[in-house]
Amino acid sequence: MSGKYLVTGGAGYVGSVVAQHLIEAGHEVTVLDNLSTGFREGVPAGAAFVEGDIRDAAKWLDSSYDAVLHFAAFSQVGESVAKPEKYWDNNVGGTMALLAAMRDADVRKLVFSSTAATYGEPVNTPITETDPTAPTSPYGASKLAVDHMITGEATAHGLGAVSLRYFNVAGAYGSCGERHDPESHLIPLVLQVAQGRREAISVFGDDYPTPDGTCVRDYIHVADLADAHLLALDAATPGEHLICNLGNGNGFSVREVIEAVRQVTGHPVPEVVAGRRGGDPATLVASAATARERLGWNPTRADLAGIITDAWAFAQQRG
Repeated sequence: MSGKYLVTGGAGYVGSVVAQHLIEAGHEVTVLDNLSTGFREGVPAGAAFVEGDIRDAAKWLDSSYDAVLHFAAFSQVGESVAKPEKYWDNNVGGTMALLAAMRDADVRKLVFSSTAATYGEPVNTPITETDPTAPTSPYGASKLAVDHMITGEATAHGLGAVSLRYFNVAGAYGSCGERHDPESHLIPLVLQVAQGRREAISVFGDDYPTPDGTCVRDYIHVADLADAHLLALDAATPGEHLICNLGNGNGFSVREVIEAVRQVTGHPVPEVVAGRRGGDPATLVASAATARERLGWNPTRADLAGIITDAWAFAQQRG
């Protein structure tokens, strides 16, 4: 059965891939994005596009919509430390306005793009949804604040909501891939070295308590991530706020990622060891048991080489 969905931030990396998946599943999609970090050309063909801010969602949202999928957030950890007010204003204040618009329009289903940054330094590995949340950046804190807001909205007003806490999203889907400005994610940065656009990749710390001394992260293909959002729409239950981690349950070190890029691209990738960055945990790996049990989600693209191959194809398309 087809539905009608508003995708906020649908011109960005993850939002555009999810919008594409919705269209391919036969749904009607409207993308709302102010293009502050997204790209107009990232909006999939077949989606209606509205250039605007989430604070003004009430102008377009009405009872004909079945749900909102919410990706409109600033997400640079370093910038959030330097400009916390920007993150509180947009990520928290903007979402408050969106929730009010949904309430007024009687749209009672939400899928929220949350993050593993809500956990901060992990207490356990793999991380479960019941582990303590202690974010180490205003970005993570803003996402956690929104999760708390959504819980209150579900309890007080019957919203059916699912928050999906991503670990490291990577890869590409069709014409949609990573193009942050500035780029901060490891795989596209290493691919820039392979392309000759960057001289070397910086390895921030090689003395962590991991097998090769570099940080270990859980990488998830963006198309697997998109699948989870469609499943979450079906799982959203009135009055409940379900929180699910999304990851593959295993980790790859920084050096393993660099070596995989060398193998996939056939290009040398020089590396330079730099000092540790503050707030970088040694290991971040998800337990996705809740997503499997409650959403019926099973990632099928967990191979690191496959993830990098798709990202490399997108990087070459862009030149």
